[in-house]
Amino acid sequence: MLKGILSISGHSGLFKLIAEAKNNIIVESLTTQKRMPAYSTSKISALEDIAIFTDTGEVNLKEVFKAIYELEEGGPAPDAKSSANELKIYFEKVLPEYDKERVYISDIKKVLSWYNLLLEAELLNFEEEAEKEGEVEKEDSAKEDLAEEA
Repeated sequence: MLKGILSISGHSGLFKLIAEAKNNIIVESLTTQKRMPAYSTSKISALEDIAIFTDTGEVNLKEVFKAIYELEEGGPAPDAKSSANELKIYFEKVLPEYDKERVYISDIKKVLSWYNLLLEAELLNFEEEAEKEGEVEKEDSAKEDLAEEA
């Protein structure tokens, strides 16, 4: 779901990886659909590699997005420009065990704005992903059944 979605420091919004070149990558803005090169000198983060600190470890960003999606019943998250106190209260509903000392308001704002961008671009599809996981589990249990019969 988040594969190929990037955040690039110095540029607002999110980008989709289009192609890889020798000295750069070509990305497309999710909001404007404009393409541009991104160079290795830029700090580029893949959303699938980002996690949120919790009191017990880390939670993958995909799981945080899923929690927001379920809390909002598939609708948009609150505006990232809400007050710091409102954002903290909201994020505690989404991820009660988030590390309040290591997760800053700026991080919460990014998560909420990214969620809303992905929702608007129709890139958040948890039902489809659940179906894929169910198919993998069926395949695994079928393999186990075959192994037991042998």
